[in-house]
Amino acid sequence: MRLGYFADGPWSHLALEKLIADEEFSLQFICARFDNPDPVLRKKAEEYGVPFLVHQNINSSEFLGEIHRFNCDIYVSMSFNQIFRSEIISKTPNGIINCHAGKLPFYRGRNVLNWALINGEKEFGVTVHYVDDGVDTGDIIVQETYEITQEDDYETLLTRSYGYCADNLYKALRKFLAGEVETVRQTDIHPTGFYCSQRKVGDEILVWNQTSTDIFNFVRSICKPGPQARTFLNGEEIMVNKVELIAEAPTYKGVPGAVLGVDSLGFVVKTADSFVRVVDWTSNAKIRIGDRFK
Repeated sequence: MRLGYFADGPWSHLALEKLIADEEFSLQFICARFDNPDPVLRKKAEEYGVPFLVHQNINSSEFLGEIHRFNCDIYVSMSFNQIFRSEIISKTPNGIINCHAGKLPFYRGRNVLNWALINGEKEFGVTVHYVDDGVDTGDIIVQETYEITQEDDYETLLTRSYGYCADNLYKALRKFLAGEVETVRQTDIHPTGFYCSQRKVGDEILVWNQTSTDIFNFVRSICKPGPQARTFLNGEEIMVNKVELIAEAPTYKGVPGAVLGVDSLGFVVKTADSFVRVVDWTSNAKIRIGDRFK
């Protein structure tokens, strides 16, 4: 089976190893992101003698003419950042499939692992689906879900999803080889689903007037290697990487953002309903009982 691989980042590296190792797949080219071509993919392409392509507009007639010569059976997308239009979708007998680290038809769009944690989900999904004229709306070929525990954060979900994406993309492509592709329409799962917006600079600001659970979920959703939650004390920025929920913390009214205690483990801060302990942070600020964060 002749493949064209549109890819970027760690998501794509493990999957590439699986495809290279299977002699029933023939990788015809790797197309990387135009703005910042993946050096790992470039090196792998050189190692295996696979053409390495970069183009500003994959839907242009110039690029379509360039890839036509490869005569691929299917195109595969993994963390690629250009939208595929109808002409390139129709260029292969099997169209284009994409691997998405979200439980479609929910968590379409961007930064979906962060949003799943922010929303306090108990599981996240990995979906392999056909690419159509929409964004993450094509029929589902493979979908698996995985547990999110209280110990999980952005780093653990990200690391796990690298392997899950590789496994499920490979599983989907094996279905094509076996002639066993069965699909599910996303509208049969839910009539609308939902989209997630890209997170941008400024979205990391921590709002203390939320419940302790919401603050816990927010902080872990953008911890390292993300930007980390940010709060301010007397003009000093504090990067908060981890907070802990405190068992049996009572619900009561108070001043959200007030420092209630400081000890060897960290410092305790009032939230909208109770309080949390900040245990991993970076700042030059001196934190004392009675201080108030903004």
